[in-house]
Amino acid sequence: MTRRRAGVLGGTFDPVHVGHLALGRSACVALSLDELRLMPTGVSWQKSGDTTPAADRIAMLRLAVANEPGWIVDTRETERDGPSYTIDTLVSLRAELGSECALVMIIGSDQLRNLASWHRWDELLDLCHIAATRRERVSLEALPAPVDALVAEHGADALPDAPAGGIVFFGMPPVPVSSTMLRSQIASGADVATLLPAGVADYIETRRLYRGVPPPK
Repeated sequence: MTRRRAGVLGGTFDPVHVGHLALGRSACVALSLDELRLMPTGVSWQKSGDTTPAADRIAMLRLAVANEPGWIVDTRETERDGPSYTIDTLVSLRAELGSECALVMIIGSDQLRNLASWHRWDELLDLCHIAATRRERVSLEALPAPVDALVAEHGADALPDAPAGGIVFFGMPPVPVSSTMLRSQIASGADVATLLPAGVADYIETRRLYRGVPPPK
């Protein structure tokens, strides 16, 4: 029997953009994923500043993935009290999906470089595989020593046939867009519709998001 593979792509998605979709599609192909769970962050413990309400970020995500087979918006982090720790999410997912499903956490090179700062980071591979791709201007070379040692021990050319424990790398087309950039451009009145998934630009306009004014009730 073929082992089921479930990808996990987390982030604030504030807002979700075409780069997120490109990353998800590349991961699905490169890693032969059966499903992809997009996991909007609840209370981020590593990012300061205000975040758009979870209900709006979830609504935008659902619009973005409406035509992506096997993609699921998973809201468990937004429903949890306290900081959103990835380790807690993986424990919850493992309990739900069972011990044999391959869980694959998808991250960018910036997150990989920062991995040793994550809460209980040295336990992640007990619960999942890690699949990393390079993000613009963030190299996968000369990784910090603890991360480099982890890659040396667990790195593989292809995703192992196991529920967890491997680190693999995959490529994706460069998409020079970020949520930070989009929020700034929307606030200045720029037209960013081509950088947003279908329906998301209209949702942002209707809700008057990222303009420094409260949304309609």
